[in-house]
Amino acid sequence: MTKLVALAGLLLALSPLTSVAQALVEEDTPQLTEEQQQYMTWAQDTWNAIERRTGTIALGDGIASLEVPEAFYYLNPQDAKIVLEQIWGNPETDELTLGMLFPADSTPFDDNSWGVTIEYSEEGYIRDDDAAEIDYGDLLQEMKVSTREESEHRVQNGYESISLVGWAEAPYYDAEQKKLYWAKELEFGDTQTNVLNYNIRVLGRKGVLVLNFIAGMPELEDIKQNREAVLAMTSFNPGYRYEEFDPEIDKVAAYGLGALVTGKVLAKTGALAALLVLLKKFWILIPLAFGGLLRLFRRGSSKE
Repeated sequence: MTKLVALAGLLLALSPLTSVAQALVEEDTPQLTEEQQQYMTWAQDTWNAIERRTGTIALGDGIASLEVPEAFYYLNPQDAKIVLEQIWGNPETDELTLGMLFPADSTPFDDNSWGVTIEYSEEGYIRDDDAAEIDYGDLLQEMKVSTREESEHRVQNGYESISLVGWAEAPYYDAEQKKLYWAKELEFGDTQTNVLNYNIRVLGRKGVLVLNFIAGMPELEDIKQNREAVLAMTSFNPGYRYEEFDPEIDKVAAYGLGALVTGKVLAKTGALAALLVLLKKFWILIPLAFGGLLRLFRRGSSKE
């Protein structure tokens, strides 16, 4: 589904107002256009079909687990694909994430919503013995140069420019939990609201769990308040934990923590991350006339 379709539902057949759209009208919301009515019908049907789960979630083939509290919900890989491609307008791909996390009080349709994609890259055991020696200021300058080069390539191919503004939150490594997180602020073209790219990496015996928050800069404080809860949900299962590394049989990655931050490794994941960083920018363009959608979706969810 293209961005235009995701925005207005132009390829959907004409249909009467759904209960959501009718309720919006009843609540003195400005009269919906025909295109908005179509979008509302599609949005409600899509939301109703999405399975939202809490509790223990197995990731991959038993590699890791999530313990999802009631304050969040988890979407399986197929439903996450619907969010990424159909709701948030990314190009279709054969690749699947391991799922997504959302706060329980929001939906992917909300203008101020954020979600967390979950992936796993088995690149080997990443040594962290140089963690205290990394100069993240130098890394930032290196990343800005790389971003400018990428921007030139984007513009040459008809896309808008991209600029790395700086750290939204400087990198921090929890040596005890083996979890690394950082956040970047990015600017796309002449868009007024900058994009937030908030990242978490959980180190394991054979690879790394990759969690990316997808949001706009206005959601930064909300994400920071929820970061510890998201960090606490993720853990590797026995046999895949960092401390179980066996140098006799296990592969060691050819890079360290700094390369995770610069994004010069994890090619497949990095490509997806570069794609996802566009999501909230696109969503900001969706008309805010659908603000009542969240209230009604929440109301429907509470009755389940």
